[in-house]
Amino acid sequence: MGFRWLFYRMLFKKIDAFCLIYPGVYFTHSYGITIGRSFSINCGALIDGRGGVRIGDSVMIGPNVVIVSSDHDIRHLDAPMTTQNHILNPVTIGNDVWIGANAVINSGVIIGNGAVIAAGAVVTQNVSDYQIVGGVPARVIGDRRQRKF
Repeated sequence: MGFRWLFYRMLFKKIDAFCLIYPGVYFTHSYGITIGRSFSINCGALIDGRGGVRIGDSVMIGPNVVIVSSDHDIRHLDAPMTTQNHILNPVTIGNDVWIGANAVINSGVIIGNGAVIAAGAVVTQNVSDYQIVGGVPARVIGDRRQRKF
């Protein structure tokens, strides 16, 4: 356990106490990833920290979730797609967030504290505190504070 913790500290920009990283999780550009306390991420998930990803405390990420913090620049019609640069746009995930299996979080998105992202959702816009979102693209389907969902 101690060796794994030291490895994580070298891998990420910052990681706080306790994390549970299941086998088969993929991190790319991990130098841009900051992780809070009591973090867990399930198998098959991918986080691309190229543009920066900040994850708060007590965040659960389900299997096969994809979080990207950059997009391909497609504006230059005179250059092939393979030669165009990336547009970096950080992702911020608040505290006490649950991201369900197979969800996709696009670059530039801010997910508020206490939010729930339903399985299979594609999040293209910010999510406010305690909102429950689902669908493609994700839309509000509930609010944890109202307990009617």
